[in-house]
Parts: sequence; C-alpha cells; structure tokens
Amino acid sequence: MKRILFLIAVIASLSIGCVSAQDNGNSQEANTSTLTVQGSCGMCKSRIEKAAKGVKGVSTAEWNKEKKELRLNFDPAQTNLSAISKAVAKTGHDTNKDKADQAVYDALPACCKYR
Repeated sequence: MKRILFLIAVIASLSIGCVSAQDNGNSQEANTSTLTVQGSCGMCKSRIEKAAKGVKGVSTAEWNKEKKELRLNFDPAQTNLSAISKAVAKTGHDTNKDKADQAVYDALPACCKYR
C-alpha cells in the first residue's frame, strides 16, 4: 500500500512539473509584418534577407521578388519595423519607409538596379 501511495505521489509531482515547464509566463509572441522593398534579382533577395535577419530580434525574413514584399517575423521587445527598414535601406534597397542612400545604390551590381 505504501508503494502505491509513493508511486501516485511521484507521478503527480512529475505531472505538475511538466505543466509548469510548458508555461513559464515569459513567452513573447512574434510580430508578423511586411515591408515593400525594391530589388530585381536573386542577389537582391539574398542581400535584403541578410540585412533583415541581421537585426537582433528578427527570426525570419523572406523577400518575394515578384511582389517586392519582405515578410518578417520579429520579437517586438527587441526591434521594430522601422529599425528593420533602416537596416535594409543601408544595403541599397528602398523600402516603403526609407530610401537608400544614392552612393550605396550606385555601388550595387548592374543586375540589382531598380530605379
């Protein structure tokens, strides 16, 4: 009888431990957003996505060449859409929020020119 009570107590404590480990109350939902980003080729895609993913807090970034759309998932506690847009513009690609510096744009390969 003591063994059965002991086993029940062990199972109950393990169950409680699993439930509390699953929900620690610290989870932050990712923000999903899109930016319009100008570009024209596969090299642009790589450059744009790398710039966006280089911003702390960005978990995914995927640019669609046909739609000129950058889909993003990021932690709003670490970054925001404005910071991501500025990082992409610094690589020579205009966004719907920021325009790339002309000198940086001019340094892009010929296949990446969109203006």
